[in-house]
This record gives sequence, C-alpha cells and structure tokens, in this order.
Amino acid sequence: MEFDVIVVGAGAVGGSIAYELSSRGLNVCRVGETDRANAASKAAGAMNGCFGEVTSGLLASDFGRLKLDMDRQAQQLWPSWAERLAISSSNATSLFTAMGTHVLLNTAGMDEVDSVNYDTIESTLSEYGEPYEVIDPRKMEWLKPNHLVRPLRGLYIPNEHSVNSHLLLEKLDAAFVAEGGTLKNENARRVLAEGGVATGVELSGGEVLWARKVIVAAGVHSLDLLSDFDDVVKKIPPLFSGYGVSVLVKMPEGVELPGSVIRTPNRAFACGLHCVPRGDGILYLGATNIISEQPKTHALISDVQFLLDCAVDQLSLDLHGAEVISIQVGNRPIPADGFPLIGECGVEGLWLATGTYRDGLHQSPLLASYIADCLTGLKDTGLDLSPFTPMRAPLTGFARENTVKETVQQMFATGYEYRWDIKPYWFPLLDEGLSRNYQQLINDLHPSFTPPPELVAFSYLYESILNKLSQYYREWS
Repeated sequence: MEFDVIVVGAGAVGGSIAYELSSRGLNVCRVGETDRANAASKAAGAMNGCFGEVTSGLLASDFGRLKLDMDRQAQQLWPSWAERLAISSSNATSLFTAMGTHVLLNTAGMDEVDSVNYDTIESTLSEYGEPYEVIDPRKMEWLKPNHLVRPLRGLYIPNEHSVNSHLLLEKLDAAFVAEGGTLKNENARRVLAEGGVATGVELSGGEVLWARKVIVAAGVHSLDLLSDFDDVVKKIPPLFSGYGVSVLVKMPEGVELPGSVIRTPNRAFACGLHCVPRGDGILYLGATNIISEQPKTHALISDVQFLLDCAVDQLSLDLHGAEVISIQVGNRPIPADGFPLIGECGVEGLWLATGTYRDGLHQSPLLASYIADCLTGLKDTGLDLSPFTPMRAPLTGFARENTVKETVQQMFATGYEYRWDIKPYWFPLLDEGLSRNYQQLINDLHPSFTPPPELVAFSYLYESILNKLSQYYREWS
C-alpha cells in the first residue's frame, strides 16, 4: 500500500497532523494502536491554556519564550479546531469541560518556587494583555482544603479551559476516517528508507506500508522507530519518559463539580496539583511527573497515594469520600534539553513531531497546521520553529550557573509537598550536599552543555540517563 504521507502516532499530536493533512486532500495513513495504553494524551488533564503553565525558568531563554508563543497561538486556535472536529466527526458533543482556570498559591510549597512562579504567571498575563482577575480563594465555595495548606492568593484566567482528552482522541479518529484517511490499528516497528530518502514504515506484524513522506509523532517511543538511522539519532536530543499518574474520581452524592480548572503553579518538576471537571460527576486529578528510565505501564502505589493525599489536603476534604473510577498512566516525551523536536531530520522526507513535554495536546492544532503547511509547500507558515529542528546541539534553557540552585529548590519543593518534618539544622546540610553532588555531575558531563534541572536530579539516580546524555553531548563536542 502506498500513501502520500504516513503518520506514526495515535496521540493528540499524531492524530491532529493526520487529520489536518487528510482534510487538505492528501492520501494519509495513520499508524498506531487506538487503545493508546500508557500514552501521554490519554492520561492528560488537557488543561487548555498556556499562562497557567508559565514558570520563571520558561522565560529564562528565547527558546522558552518561543514555547510560550506557541502555547499562545495554539490557545487561539482551539475554538475553530473544536468546530472542525465536530463537523468532520459528526459528533457535536462539546470538547470543553470547564470554563476558565483558577490558579492558587497555597502553603503546601515553598516561596522560592511556588511564590516566584505564581508572580511570574501574573506578570506574564499583564505583559501579554491577557484578561485575568485577582480573586479571594476564601470565596470559592467548592474549595475545602486542610487549613494547614490553605490557599492565600488566587487568579482567575477566563480564557483558559480544559478539554476532555478521551473525547478528543475519539473525535480525531472519526474525523480522520471521515476525511478519507486510512487507520492502521497497529504499532510501527521501524521507519524504512532507501538512498537517504524515507520510503515507508514496517508494522509490528511485519507488513510494510510505503509513502513519499513519513512523520513520526509517537511520543517518547519516537526515536526507537529510527533504529536504522544511527548516524541521525545520535545527533538528536535523546527522549526520556516523564511518567505521570492521574485519577478519575466520582464525587460524593450531593457534592457538585467545580466549574473551572483549579490548579497550583508548576512545582517539584511537575505541573502543579490540578483538578479538571469532566462532567457527570467525574473529576480528573493530576499532579505528578517523574523521570523514569523506561516508560511505565502501571502506576506505583506511592504515586497514587501521594496524588490523592495532595488532592484531599489542598483541594477539598470532600474528596475523601469520592469513588475512584480509574487510575491512568501517561509517559510524556522529554528531550535532553527540554525543548521539542519539530521538523525534517537527516533523512529526506522523514519528519519528527515529538518532545513536547507537557504541551503536546494543547499545541496539537498548531503543530498540525505547521507540519501540513511545510509539507504542502506553503513557505510562509507564520511560525518559525527552526530552532527546534531535531538534529541539533543542545539548546540552553537555564543558565548553567543557575541550574544547580534550581534543581535543589525543586527537590526541596518535593519535600514540602510531602509534608516532610526536617529539623532546621538539616537544611543547610541538605542544601550543601545536594548542591555539591549536582555540581559535580554537571562538571563531569560536559564543560558547557547542561541538562535541565529535572534531568540533573534524575541523572544522579539513574546511570542509564547519564549515559544517554553523555553520548549525545559527545556528538556535538
């Protein structure tokens, strides 16, 4: 079978690209199992916003600013994108499950992380002229936190909503097929090429599909499919799994769902504690992001316990009586430098669209339009993502001299959220010990290339992550 384009990946990014290309009249095949086990998109809270995700670290570089600009542009595309999907899929059920986002600064974190990121969110909202309102959390009727971790300040962002990620994936499947696309409910084994040109994909069962162009949007598994292109892969930032757990709960009888997304600022290497209403009494709870050596299929009890404890404590004591409907696991694709891999990569006709970390689902309409414009020859796409070309030397987000301090602070933030009970004289000892170890790790890795803080922390724990970083850095030394 021969196609104009094969898109490998059944998540929000791959599904959106395949749908967009098919709607433009191309003969497209999308490859990937539709049960999407342990995929980031299926487990996502799908907070449909960008300013709530802003951190001081994101704004520390031009590359981080570019990511924010992508989020902003994607935010503006969602109303028309949802309308298109409704028409193509013949499913008029609204994708949106909440109206607006409340960002709360509570006492569960620490000043150097939570307060700094909260202030950064507010100043960035003002800088971009985005509407927001300062609110008193005590007047939010749904909130009923433990008094020890009560919120002190709050913002309401009216234009940041949420999407039902399960419904989104169903609509993308139906819309793609309705536009004439071919759906292969089977995972890919490897990408094929001949004479330096991509020619197709071999499926896990051995079947071969041919195409003029191949787009790999398979999340954390993307680079595994390029096993025949070692010279290419070794110059691409390696991908690591950001394992996350989310829980769907049924609220107790008589307890209404909140009308908005409720979240804290990003902290402890994660996206902050958040709850997202899904309708029919179902509430989504999320918070975790842990770098793991391999993508995980099942949740650890410790992570589920941590998430539920945080939700009951920081959001509402009423959650203590909620029913657990399902426990979801997702694996976010995190590149070695923290920035996405978007563009053609070393083999003619072979494109990557991955490494989006926490932004993939939100940015999916934007990435679909960008990739489709590039593949169909539109020279002025209105968006320059060339800095994120996959074959690249490591990009710098955090300044090297600030990385150790940020890593230590985020580790401390984890402890505070766990409610650790540390005697005061231990803090300088912990700070000194962690700082010395992380600084030694950075110095030993490379004289100038520096991984982002979360990879510094977990490289110290996992030698396999350290080895991948070392191999990648050697290629660009």
